Amino acid sequence: MTDDLPPAGHLSPLATLVDEVLAGVGYEVAAAIDAIDDAAPGHGGLFDPAITPAELRRALERLLASGLTRPPVPEPTSDTFVLYVDGSSRGNPGPAGAGAVIVDASGDQLARLGRPVGSRTGNNTAEYVALQLGLSELLARYEPRRLDVRIDSMTVIRDVWGGEDPTEPGVETYSEAVTAALSSIPDHQYTHLADSDPNPADALATVGADIAAFGPG
Repeated sequence: MTDDLPPAGHLSPLATLVDEVLAGVGYEVAAAIDAIDDAAPGHGGLFDPAITPAELRRALERLLASGLTRPPVPEPTSDTFVLYVDGSSRGNPGPAGAGAVIVDASGDQLARLGRPVGSRTGNNTAEYVALQLGLSELLARYEPRRLDVRIDSMTVIRDVWGGEDPTEPGVETYSEAVTAALSSIPDHQYTHLADSDPNPADALATVGADIAAFGPG
């Protein structure tokens, strides 16, 4: 469910390689960045301005060839979860990223997920991808019975929980995947986040947008 990029966007070859690393570690942003930084000794890390695209590409290719392992899955305190999601787009459309944070009933963060979405992608598309990413990983790791999705996009809320047709071009695949995922969770609801409400997924979406902004390489 997390394999396809949005049809409205595209990524450079370099950003695509980073996304492949993210996929290999279950989209855990910190684990991916640590692995990339370790693979580029003496050349700087993922966001080091001193590293050249060619050096970064070689480090990513070495890392992918060596094989990647998902981090251990933390045990939740119950089958009740909170999922924070956020999408970020610079220029709207522009470089966009998706972020999601899975939290258990005690408030512990179990997963901090992120990925680039596209280099010319709108904010609402990024939000759909964030929701899809979070739900996909939640269901892959756990068996949730109750879920509160915390999200700030009223466009996505009206589509997913309000039954309206998607208004964002090219998001039908994501909308359908989200609906299918939610149908497997017996009790789910959403909480609309105001702009002033804290959202731990915001920083992860920003990292995804940073990656999406990587040019040809």
